[in-house]
Amino acid sequence: MFAVGDLIVYGARGVCRVKDITTLDWNAAETDRKYYVLEPLFKDDVIYVPVDNKKVYMRPVMSEQEILDLIDHMPDVESEIYKARSIQQLSRYYQAAIDSHECADLIRLTKSIHKKKEAADAQNKQLGQIDVRYMNHAEDLLFGEIAAVLDIPRDKVVSFIEERIKENKQDSEAEED
Repeated sequence: MFAVGDLIVYGARGVCRVKDITTLDWNAAETDRKYYVLEPLFKDDVIYVPVDNKKVYMRPVMSEQEILDLIDHMPDVESEIYKARSIQQLSRYYQAAIDSHECADLIRLTKSIHKKKEAADAQNKQLGQIDVRYMNHAEDLLFGEIAAVLDIPRDKVVSFIEERIKENKQDSEAEED
């Protein structure tokens, strides 16, 4: 059970703070059922979810060390452009990566779509709306957790990641010399 003040990842909504644990008056049949009152960090919203919820994925946010290790291994995550025969097939593929709730899958998805964008740019074409929507969603989930754990603004996450990867590369090159 989470405690008031905990940061958690709630399904596809991203990082939320547990604001309260309470019972709700509006459901007379379940007066003893406890609910988390969740506040998403990057959206103006309130979510009420039963403490005994089994339907929506919830987990504590990663530790700072886990986040740094994740960033350090981002260059090693392999990805390829996924091509589908239909928009529905593409959506299902992307949604499966989101629904896995695995950061490595989110990294793989965003890297894949970025490669797809580079290929489209090279042909003076635009990335499809489905690609853009899922790339933004995956980045929101991934970068939101990184921002929350490292206590940096969401819009500074990409530059933080790039700088850390650059420093790691320089350090490994210096060790080889």
